[in-house]
Amino acid sequence: MSCITTIHSAAVLVELFNQCFLDSEYNTCLEGQGEEPIYLPRGGGRDVNTIVFTQDYFSSALHEVSHWCIAGPQRLAQVDYGYWYAPDGRSAAQQALFEKVEVKPQALEWIFHKACACRFRVSADNLMAGMGASSAFKRAILAQVHAYCATGLQARAKHFAAALARYFGGENYLDADAYSPQELDSFA
Repeated sequence: MSCITTIHSAAVLVELFNQCFLDSEYNTCLEGQGEEPIYLPRGGGRDVNTIVFTQDYFSSALHEVSHWCIAGPQRLAQVDYGYWYAPDGRSAAQQALFEKVEVKPQALEWIFHKACACRFRVSADNLMAGMGASSAFKRAILAQVHAYCATGLQARAKHFAAALARYFGGENYLDADAYSPQELDSFA
């Protein structure tokens, strides 16, 4: 269940996302080829809200969409949702804060990967400091996935996950039993 197939291309994600959300009340498009991921609300010459993901990376696209699906109206009105971000090389304290705010997006990203019939990898996003994802972070992500499975996804996430599952054939993406801690350790 890896993502190394011709159907698992970022271009397909762009097409699916834009079919779901561009000509809708959300007026939002997904674009690749970014040097860095960023969310740009409409305005300043842009007619649409734009989610930019890194290069043509499939997982980057799913991760950035997960942030968008979680963001509320106030966050959606701000560049990069108004989030704080410290670059690679974070201290242990900065990394702990990063992990705290990344639980929900990474849990939702895991659900999107499952809907794509594709393996998910936790991102600690701190290679220079040599810190991988902590065990507590992985447990929190798994617990959040189970919570999403129990309560359901909000509208944007639900719509996108269903579109992914229809296209890629991912099954049981909202079945808590389909997720295990071993999956999060398989890349360690």
